[in-house]
Amino acid sequence: MSKKGKRIFIAAVCVILVLLLVGIFLTGSGEKEETIREVMKDAVLHEDNKVSFLGLNVNPAYISSCVVVGALLLIAALIRIFAIPRFQYVPGKLQLLIEEWVGLFDGLAKSNSPHRNKFLGAYVFAAGTYIFVGTVFELFGIQVVTTDGISIALPAPLSDINGAIAIGCFSYLVILSGGIAGNGAKGIGKTLKDFSLPISMSFRLFGALLSGLLVTELVYYYTALSFVLPVVVGVLFTLLHALIQTYVLTMLTALFYGEVSERTEKKPAKKQKRLKNAKGEGPSQAPA
Repeated sequence: MSKKGKRIFIAAVCVILVLLLVGIFLTGSGEKEETIREVMKDAVLHEDNKVSFLGLNVNPAYISSCVVVGALLLIAALIRIFAIPRFQYVPGKLQLLIEEWVGLFDGLAKSNSPHRNKFLGAYVFAAGTYIFVGTVFELFGIQVVTTDGISIALPAPLSDINGAIAIGCFSYLVILSGGIAGNGAKGIGKTLKDFSLPISMSFRLFGALLSGLLVTELVYYYTALSFVLPVVVGVLFTLLHALIQTYVLTMLTALFYGEVSERTEKKPAKKQKRLKNAKGEGPSQAPA
C-alpha cells in the first residue's frame, strides 16, 4: 500500500471512530431498567430474566444450549453429506481443518488411554467442540426478549450452573463406563474413589465462564466503559475461557478414563509361589 493509501485508510478509520463516539454521547444510555446489583445477581441465579420457550419459562442459557446443539448437528450433517465424500489424498483447507480438529482430540484420547480409546476419542471430541462453540457463542450477542419485556443477550450455555453440572456429571459417567469396561466391578470401585471429580469439573467450568460473563456485564453496564473496551474484554475473556476450559475438561476426562480402564493384572497367590520355590529347590538339595 502506498503512503497516500495509508493516509486515506487512517483518516477513514479516525472519521468512523469519531462518528461512533459522537453517536454514543448523542444517543446516551438512557435510564437503566436494572441496577448493577440486580444484573450481577441475575447473571448467577437466573431468577428474574426468564425466556418463554414452548409455553415454559426457562433460563436464557437453555435457549443458548438449544441453538448451539442445533447448529452443531446441522453443520455435522452438512459436512457428512457434502464435504466428506469429496475428501482427497491431498487435503484442501476445509479437509485439513477438520482433520486437525479431530486429530487433536483423538491424539489426546490415545495418549492418555492407549489401551481403550475409541469411544473416549469420540466423546472428548463432542464435549470439547460443544464447550468451545458454546463459549464462543456468547460473542454473537443474539438478543432475546424476557417475560418482563427486557432485551438481553444470550449467554454461554455453560454459564448456567445447571449446564455445567450436567456436562461434569456426564463426563464422570463416561469415566465410570470406562472403568466397568476395563475392569468390571473393580472398575466401579476405582472410579467411585474420586467421588468429588464431577463437582470439581462442574464448578470449574461454571466459575470460569461466569467470571467472564460478570466482567462483560459490568463493562457493558456503564456508559463510560461502553466504547471499544467491551470488544477487547469480551473477545479476550471469551476466547481464553473457550480454549482453556475445552482443554481442561477433555484432558481430565481422558486422564481419569485411561486410569480406571487400565486392566489390572492379578498377583499370584503366596501358596503358589511357595510351591514353585519348593519344586525348584528339590533337585538342588538331592545328595550327590
